[in-house]
Amino acid sequence: MLFGRSAEIAAIDDLLGRARGGAGGALVLRGDAGVGKTALLDLAATRAGSMRVLRATGAEPESDLAFATLHQLLRPVTIPSGGLLDALPEPQREAVRGALGLAGAASGDRYLLAAGVLSLLAEASVPDGLVCVVDDFQWVDRASADALLFAARRLSTERIAMLLSVRGTLPVKGLPSLTLGGLPPDAATALLNADITSPTTRSGASTGAGVGVEAGVVRELVALTGGNPLALREIVRLLSPAQLAGREPLPDPLPGGAQLFGEQVAALSPQARQVALLAAVEGDLDLVLRAAARMGLSTDSGRVEPHDAAHAPGGSSADAGRAESHDRAPVLTSSSTDAGRVALHELEAAGLVLVSGAGVRFRHPLIRSAVHEAAAPADRRAVHAVLGGLCEGDRRAWHLAAAALGQDEEVAAALAATAARARERGGYGDAATALVRAAELTPDPVSRAARLKDAAVAAWLGGRPGQAESLLAEARERAGSDPVTAAEIDQLRGRFELNSGSAAEAVRILSAGESLSMLADAMEAASYVGDTEAMIRFGGRAAAHPEGFLRDVLVGIGLMLSGDGADGGGHGLLVRALGRVGELTEAAEFLWATAAASQLGEADLSAELAGRAGRVARVSGMAGQLPVVLEFVATGERISGRLAESQALSEEGLELAREAGYGNTVAAHLANLAVLAALRGEEETCGRLAREALAIAVPHRVGLRAGVAAYALAMLELGLGRFAAAHDRFTAMAQAGPGAGHPAVVWRSAPDRIEAAVGAGDTRAARAALEAYGRRSAHARTDESRALLARCHALVEDDAGGFEEALRLHANPFEAARTGLLLGERLRRAYRPGEARPRLRAAMETFEAAGARPWARRAQGELRAAGESAEPAPGPLLDALTPQELRIAGLVADGLSSKEIAARLFLSPRTVEYHLYKIYPKLGITTRTELARLVVLRKAGTARQDML
Repeated sequence: MLFGRSAEIAAIDDLLGRARGGAGGALVLRGDAGVGKTALLDLAATRAGSMRVLRATGAEPESDLAFATLHQLLRPVTIPSGGLLDALPEPQREAVRGALGLAGAASGDRYLLAAGVLSLLAEASVPDGLVCVVDDFQWVDRASADALLFAARRLSTERIAMLLSVRGTLPVKGLPSLTLGGLPPDAATALLNADITSPTTRSGASTGAGVGVEAGVVRELVALTGGNPLALREIVRLLSPAQLAGREPLPDPLPGGAQLFGEQVAALSPQARQVALLAAVEGDLDLVLRAAARMGLSTDSGRVEPHDAAHAPGGSSADAGRAESHDRAPVLTSSSTDAGRVALHELEAAGLVLVSGAGVRFRHPLIRSAVHEAAAPADRRAVHAVLGGLCEGDRRAWHLAAAALGQDEEVAAALAATAARARERGGYGDAATALVRAAELTPDPVSRAARLKDAAVAAWLGGRPGQAESLLAEARERAGSDPVTAAEIDQLRGRFELNSGSAAEAVRILSAGESLSMLADAMEAASYVGDTEAMIRFGGRAAAHPEGFLRDVLVGIGLMLSGDGADGGGHGLLVRALGRVGELTEAAEFLWATAAASQLGEADLSAELAGRAGRVARVSGMAGQLPVVLEFVATGERISGRLAESQALSEEGLELAREAGYGNTVAAHLANLAVLAALRGEEETCGRLAREALAIAVPHRVGLRAGVAAYALAMLELGLGRFAAAHDRFTAMAQAGPGAGHPAVVWRSAPDRIEAAVGAGDTRAARAALEAYGRRSAHARTDESRALLARCHALVEDDAGGFEEALRLHANPFEAARTGLLLGERLRRAYRPGEARPRLRAAMETFEAAGARPWARRAQGELRAAGESAEPAPGPLLDALTPQELRIAGLVADGLSSKEIAARLFLSPRTVEYHLYKIYPKLGITTRTELARLVVLRKAGTARQDML
């Protein structure tokens, strides 16, 4: 029974109830050691009823072993007899199998793995729901923690309740938490009286049954212990009946306190203390007993006689472990084995450890701490050395590292191999920890710098940019005069700055490199800033490299920006590079192809290539870079007029970027969401998102994202018909320098700027903008690019024929609707309402379908003025869907199964089915075939050119 925890129990019951109803979630229980977190987790497990329960406990000795906790938690649903892995999409299934050591190959993509964990938990929730309980989360290895937190933040549509207990201040982003305090006096009284009337203590000693605790004594104990239940119970065990009854004063200081279990540990026999120390650093029962035997425990002398090199003159603990492992087999005598078991029985009888199955664990983590603190450093190194000689793989490496005195290359190499295995499975945080320790043990300065550099990369890919930057700074200090290592470190420094720091500083760092990859990074950084001169320089330097796709793109962009596009060969180089798109395999390559198409003025082709980059990134294991790729994919969808899809992608990218700590990517998604809000006429939302984006982008000199945020505010004004205000904002955008604005944003927004200038009556500014836009688009080959240019000419020249030409060329339905609106306005004002009405009606319907309400209202007003009632027709059925539901509907229409959709969107198959379950009644259908038909009809309808 729990005392004084009614509010906490109610919160747990609420979470379990919501999970049973398919609206799951997570809850973090915070509090000091002994405050009752584990008891509440036990209560949650017992109140789960018919729900499946999966449990795991973080263990400090395993906190550096990648996926140790995940393996413990998921074992019941991954073992052959009860395995659910076959139900997962193949990419997710293989990622989980690789991480848990159930398959040889691993994806190395932490997002794919985390999505696989979510899918596996969803499968485990069938039929009655699932409760996941993870105790001591502060000691969970980083790889497991990352995957579990990814899943925990995405349980709102699952029948899953996840409870985590945390001691200390470990941040757990995005999850609600409940902090447990001490017990009040009345609850403490009930607890102590219930406990003290128990017939025996854990050690079997009498407690003086029947003796209660006087109320004044309880109040004093609560004041002195903060009401900590564990401290109260352990201290009361050490008090006399007279002290409990208040007839004698309490001892000062109280027994226990900081040494709550110190007296019990000190009272143990030497053999039991030795076994306790072994258990404190290794929870495997067989290993503990074998190590006890190896260390020569004797039941005769009462002494521990370790017979390893750790106690020989000049011998180190690490030497001992390697000698034990390689030079001789263990000699396990029956007497030494029996001594280990006897010592273990003593620990159990004292109520200090619990033996269950193949493991041994302490009754409370503070007991382990007491054992560890009571041992001398040499004794701790000795047990690590012996355990290192008995273990293999990652455990061996970590034990030998803990046993090492001074630097040791052999141990460092073993840890580096451990890091490589963790990295291959997507455990980047644990790989970073292993590499940091390996660097500490590495004698050679250059090798030490290289390992610190690798640790920085692992930390970065693990979503810990602050740690990555600190490690890289240390690596740079250690690199000395080695040019290769120094260049690699500088390139990483530039990449880190570009993703989360100052883009201008990234340009400065990366400009020192001469390799093609470093020049490409420098070009990318300069493009983020909007520094055209720097991009021209980097393109010129890339010309010294052999011909190839990346070299052609860099040189071609530089030449185009310098004004030598056609005559100087820039156009030809970019066209040649785009001719090799069929050979590309990496998402990063498709993004460079996107840049080439954009430089040629082909925004629609650029958007298409960005979409291909996103599809490749989701299945190719791009190790943490998906949020960055989604910047460009979401922008491409918006430019293509697929606003709902763009919204869903940016919402996904924003969440992933925040989780990973990619600040500049956060700004990118905020800016894109601001544009989408502007198109919908959501003035307050647009302003808030734009301000948030600018607050990151301007100080970081990310002109590309600052320009998009400014564009959002200008488009808001344009959509609301405030032409003068829109014109002012577009003019300010065009005049903004590097870091505050961007030439590409100015070019892409030129059609909007021209429309605002014409609406504001500034024909001169409109003509100037058209001239610049015409130069940039002169080499565009796609119909959509030519359509936009024709519309701009028609606006400036007030030429209805130009609008008609644009409508014949448009491939983007949203832009076609804008052109149709402009044409309809002019036809109505020319007293040709009969010709205006079909244009205006089609434009209004397209705007309504896209959710672009200001534009729809503008078309509706013109339609009324043209003599039509202009009541908007009921929108297409698919307009009732959310952006995520619309994405899923589109993939169903493409013929993908639920598993395939789940793999594409990093969802569980059951989440996909949940969305379909909600989609069908919204649309009045019952099958995938009907859904696919509606999607196809929608695409066909919006693509018809005669609709405008």
